[in-house]
Amino acid sequence: MSIKTIVSQQYRDKINQSAKTLADFPEIPPEGWLKTVRKALRMSGAALASRLGVTKARIPKAEKDELSGSLTLKTIQNMAEAMNCKFVYAVIPNDSVDSIIRQQALEKAKQQVEAAAIHMALEAQSLNNEQTKFEIERIANDLIQRMPPTFWRD
Repeated sequence: MSIKTIVSQQYRDKINQSAKTLADFPEIPPEGWLKTVRKALRMSGAALASRLGVTKARIPKAEKDELSGSLTLKTIQNMAEAMNCKFVYAVIPNDSVDSIIRQQALEKAKQQVEAAAIHMALEAQSLNNEQTKFEIERIANDLIQRMPPTFWRD
């Protein structure tokens, strides 16, 4: 097993473990995390502004910007720290990393088999359904092993 394969597996394991850990993470509260935490702490906007060294008008704007997605990660981190909280940022896949890779490989393999099937049909050498499924699986497994540079291109 190559170093590249081992490192890739370590990344997959890390992401899959994080996804498992955060699987039941709650949705963003309707008012956003910043405002919800601030209210839970019973901290006024003015008090938070003072801790951050910004104007009190900046707090409701930042809370609104969080909801629209236009607040920077650094600002969220600073606001969280000013409320004695930790800001956690993650990108979690909807399925396991291996499942996402496998689905992509199957899609790419299906495209390749379908393209070849057109030429084979013209030459009266079409594959039956079982052969087609076998060929898609074979090509998908090869794609997963090789992971060519074009793997994620549509």
